[in-house]
Amino acid sequence: MSQPSSTPAAQPWTIRRVLEWTTGHLQKHGSETPRLEAEILLAHARKCKRIELYTNYDLELTDAVRATMRDLVNRRAKREPVAYLVGYREFFSLEFRVTPDVLIPRPETETLVMEAIAVAKPLPSPTVLDLCTGSGCVAIAIAKNCPKATVTATDISPAALLVATENATKHKLTERITFLEGDLLAPIAAGTTFDVIVSNPPYIPSAEIATLHADVQQYEPRLALDGGNDGLDIIRRILTDAKPFLKPDGWLMFEFTPEQAATIHSLAQEHGYCDVTIVKDTAHQPRFLRARLNS
Repeated sequence: MSQPSSTPAAQPWTIRRVLEWTTGHLQKHGSETPRLEAEILLAHARKCKRIELYTNYDLELTDAVRATMRDLVNRRAKREPVAYLVGYREFFSLEFRVTPDVLIPRPETETLVMEAIAVAKPLPSPTVLDLCTGSGCVAIAIAKNCPKATVTATDISPAALLVATENATKHKLTERITFLEGDLLAPIAAGTTFDVIVSNPPYIPSAEIATLHADVQQYEPRLALDGGNDGLDIIRRILTDAKPFLKPDGWLMFEFTPEQAATIHSLAQEHGYCDVTIVKDTAHQPRFLRARLNS
């Protein structure tokens, strides 16, 4: 995209040409989905929908759009996540604002939402607690799909809670979701109980963070990733601390990495949970605990 447009023999930088060049460039720099990323970045630079790129395929880009696109592509080539570059990520068919203060929502976490909805929706007035809410994507997706649910969400990061609150406002759910700042269940008043407690907690072993993709280890918040020496520090606390806050027959659900499945299954049983089930994600990997508190 650096060839001067004033050169008579130069090809114009059309949408088609920029997409083709960017796709090749991002592929050389390790992108696994270079074409998709090129489209998302160019649509963002042009302030248009992705479909509009194809309805204007041969349109020449303005210098201003090219300059914006050049900056985005250079940053992406250095592994800055696309979601942070454009400021949003889709999750459960909803658009969420994301910043470097929050973990980027992943498609696999949608299974956690589906499990929570399946339990909560049949109840007359379900109460749900989301721990480590981050962007608020889990809490908001549950509230959006369970109109009778009342949701509480906590996070230790005030910056993350600002993003979550903004997302709840965007989806018109501020009256049904309460955000509280604090460490896991610490902000929840004693005696409060919930039908469902969900969480996508930090679960990466500390030593493994350096081995993660550069997109993750260099840009996403360590606070949302680091689960201690074996990755289970927060999970152990949730298993212990959640019990007084669950209603009789209430459900606890959370995400983990597949390598932890057997250990977590045993821990849940040791902590007195019943109906302990390890749920697989869409890639058929064991990734979620679903367990019920004995009544």
